[in-house]
Amino acid sequence: MTPEVHTKVSAEELAHTFEEQTPEVDLSQYAIEDWACLVLFWVMAFAVFLQFFTRYVLNDSLAWTEEIATYCLVAVVFVGSAMCVRLGRHIQVDLIFRYLPAGVARILATAIDALRTAFFAYAAYLVWEFIKIVEGETMTTVMLPKNLIYGCVLVGFVMMFIRSVQVSIENWRRGFSILERPEAFETASTI
Repeated sequence: MTPEVHTKVSAEELAHTFEEQTPEVDLSQYAIEDWACLVLFWVMAFAVFLQFFTRYVLNDSLAWTEEIATYCLVAVVFVGSAMCVRLGRHIQVDLIFRYLPAGVARILATAIDALRTAFFAYAAYLVWEFIKIVEGETMTTVMLPKNLIYGCVLVGFVMMFIRSVQVSIENWRRGFSILERPEAFETASTI
């Protein structure tokens, strides 16, 4: 085990560290699905906190908070998936692309883009059909239609479809995708 090394810093040097310029905050990298996901997350967090507080502090649980938190989690997952499609952050296996010739890899990556886009379109269609089937059903503890949560799932799939089309077009214009050259999509900063 290596010993910790502490560099001595004078009070004046320490004081100057607070004067350093902080980097500018750039919110332009965030899209509508990022902000919607953030709002849904905080609604869910509030419902979970309210559930905890009423159950363990007041010893009188509010039943609706658990249902609302569950539905918010579902909405966060599907709306947040659109963010992952836009950023290319879904799980993918790019090992085979290392061993394929460039032309074959390009064809395969384009086919994957088309298949992904078609899947999101079909999934949105299926959710739309499901919404029509369960029309009129209400949530268990809150007298709201279940179509609200299925509507969030539908919005998530539609947003994933739109983002998938955008990513496919960008990949086509650029001439490669994240599957072919993952190193081109790595960012310098790690959070």
